[in-house]
Amino acid sequence: MGKRSGVVYLFMVLLMVGCTSNSSISGVSNEKSNIEENKVETKEIEEITELEEQEIVPEKRNELEKLAVEVNGKVYEESSQFSEYVSGVKTRLNTDDKVISLTLDACGGEFGSGYDNDLISFLIEQNIKADLFVNARWVEAQYDTFMELSQNPLFTIQNHGTEHKPLSLTPRSAWGISSTSTQSEIIDEIMENQLKIYDATGTIPKYFRSGTAFYDETSVEIAEDLGLQVVNFDVIGDGGATFTKGEVVQEMLKAQPGSIVILHMNQPDSETAEGVKEAVLSLLEQGFSFVHLQEYELH
Repeated sequence: MGKRSGVVYLFMVLLMVGCTSNSSISGVSNEKSNIEENKVETKEIEEITELEEQEIVPEKRNELEKLAVEVNGKVYEESSQFSEYVSGVKTRLNTDDKVISLTLDACGGEFGSGYDNDLISFLIEQNIKADLFVNARWVEAQYDTFMELSQNPLFTIQNHGTEHKPLSLTPRSAWGISSTSTQSEIIDEIMENQLKIYDATGTIPKYFRSGTAFYDETSVEIAEDLGLQVVNFDVIGDGGATFTKGEVVQEMLKAQPGSIVILHMNQPDSETAEGVKEAVLSLLEQGFSFVHLQEYELH
């Protein structure tokens, strides 16, 4: 596997424009992560929510590693699709309720390891829920921030891959980024970061989004066999953190009941935060609320 310390190998011997080194799997910690009380300000009252303590269980980690080996041993059909919307990718909440899911990518890498504190602070001040899709490289670069966000009940931590690669069983590329090219590479891209997040937080992500959000249908099936739903979007909120404030507002206001919006939280010099502020307040005035992906079935 070259320079990669892959999940499958270890066990056997034991996006886009705004998302442009390698990571290894952390060791198991048997200590409890003591999670402090988080204060969430609302418009009317101040609530204090005490999170449940999360325990990193060696047996659970072993189960994840065994699952990776099991999936690597399966035989999958060759793929014929490669895009953001291949079979199996979820793009909306399955509801007519007036709700929207904000999904924020943190892509990592040389040009993608920043942190948009202005954006996150606004969401916290307004009591807005969001699902944070973090890449392993961003976690390493922003570890303290990552841990703080993981303990805030407004946010869930989801998997944005290990090296921010598109997923494919054969060599392809998207937005100038080379994809995985084998079954083992697909599993490593998913599971190395899955284990990194588990080791740090004691929680296992339920959702996965690849670098560039491109897949073939086989890689989506592999992700599902690894226990994850592949989640993209129906509203591109900030164009990989390249949109102007006005463009962000314009695109976000296209959201419909059940929309999933993609934004980026790793480009603090972009106009994403300013656009989100205006768009979110407008959507609230229209009667929308913001929910986590896990609150609804996806389709």
